[in-house]
Amino acid sequence: MSRKQQLLKRHRRNKRLGLLIGLLVLIVSGFVLAWWVPLVLAVLGWVAHEAWFADHLFYSPHDDYQYAFDPDGERLGVRLDGERLVLEQPLSLTGNETLVLAIKVSSRGLGRLIDPSVQLLGGEHPDQQAFERGVDGLRYLNLSEQADALGRGELRLKGRHCRVSGQPQLWVFRHADYREQRVMVIAPHADDAELAAFGLYSQAKEAWIVTLTAGEIEAEHYQQMGLERAEAARLKGRLRAWDSLAVPRWAGVPEAQCAQLGYFCLQLPAMQAAPDQPIASREADLSDTRLFRQLNPFPLPGDSDGAPTWNNLLADLRALILRARPEVIVLPHPSLDPHPDHICAQAAVLEALQGLEWQPTTILGYANHLHDNDRWPMGNSGDGVALPPVFDASLSVYPCSLPLTLQQQRDKAMALGMMHDLQPRAALKRRLRRSIQALLAGRRPSPYGENEYFRKAVRRHELLWRLKASQGNP
Repeated sequence: MSRKQQLLKRHRRNKRLGLLIGLLVLIVSGFVLAWWVPLVLAVLGWVAHEAWFADHLFYSPHDDYQYAFDPDGERLGVRLDGERLVLEQPLSLTGNETLVLAIKVSSRGLGRLIDPSVQLLGGEHPDQQAFERGVDGLRYLNLSEQADALGRGELRLKGRHCRVSGQPQLWVFRHADYREQRVMVIAPHADDAELAAFGLYSQAKEAWIVTLTAGEIEAEHYQQMGLERAEAARLKGRLRAWDSLAVPRWAGVPEAQCAQLGYFCLQLPAMQAAPDQPIASREADLSDTRLFRQLNPFPLPGDSDGAPTWNNLLADLRALILRARPEVIVLPHPSLDPHPDHICAQAAVLEALQGLEWQPTTILGYANHLHDNDRWPMGNSGDGVALPPVFDASLSVYPCSLPLTLQQQRDKAMALGMMHDLQPRAALKRRLRRSIQALLAGRRPSPYGENEYFRKAVRRHELLWRLKASQGNP
């Protein structure tokens, strides 16, 4: 059982215990007070739960994040002078650095009901970065756009429903300009490339998008059209295969530099476990990948038999890497992103690279999912992206933040809007929850779309992580 599954199991156990206690309180209040009191309390309790307790947060907001940064990062002296952040030594930058500030963030009053945030003021790019309600611990702000204001001594940190305190610590992480290199983005599913790295690949000198699976499962939306389960899954897979090849054109990526490999969603772990064994789709009644590969602009090794095997996946990846010769490969982070297909996507690329005549100079990781906090990045569309919760001090990381202009954010939002999987309406319960949170918890919906990924992904930063090319682990 994965750590994510263990956390969910514990969360559900605690939720059942809470419901049992709540039920006992309702029964007692009905006997002691009046028959209608349990009804009122039940409605109020449900509203309170939806407003303030429905987040999947699998740690205490009082826990310190525990980051261990790569030794290649530079640590500089800074101090707080009121709200102003003051450097204790000159800051020498070239423009491609990522700046991270560690500082204690503590909620005030309303910060237990409304998401607290730290505003970054005084420069040309004012920003705010949100944290957990009730936060009271060490957090990591992304100051990458604030270097000029920081260098001038004009950067101010202003808490909204929180305060910042303690001795701040500043790290500088230097990077090449990856936009000037050949970039290949590995997407386990259609939309992963856009969620994680649209800003990067849309600006890259040359970009390739490689999508590993058709993403055909969970096709209930298409079953509502009258299709049987397998028919609906095949239609969804064909649509998402189309998305994976067509949407990158919006960013200027030629059709000849996109590939859809057509393997089956959530079956990569089974393929990895038995590399020469074909693993059929869970829902589409298919054991041949070629239905989802027919729009590819060039042949690949797996086309010969269409077998959904790990060995075919490796052969496809090797052929694509040799064709594209990417200098930068962008793939799911092996430790931060717990989705099983994402973990296997990273492992497949690393295995395919073993002994290959072409090797990238840089591997960047991304996290479209988290173990501990389903809401991260917290805050609203257009806000900055602070570093995510990490509680493994043995994990050495090297962050890379890429800024996006407002126009680039809008282009990214339109790319996500073209993805069929993000278009269906949310369930009624989720829509009610969002309405309640907007009214009572001050959470704004995204102006770009209803799906939660419009809020999470359309931000002023894309946060990636430089991995060691030798093994893909930091």
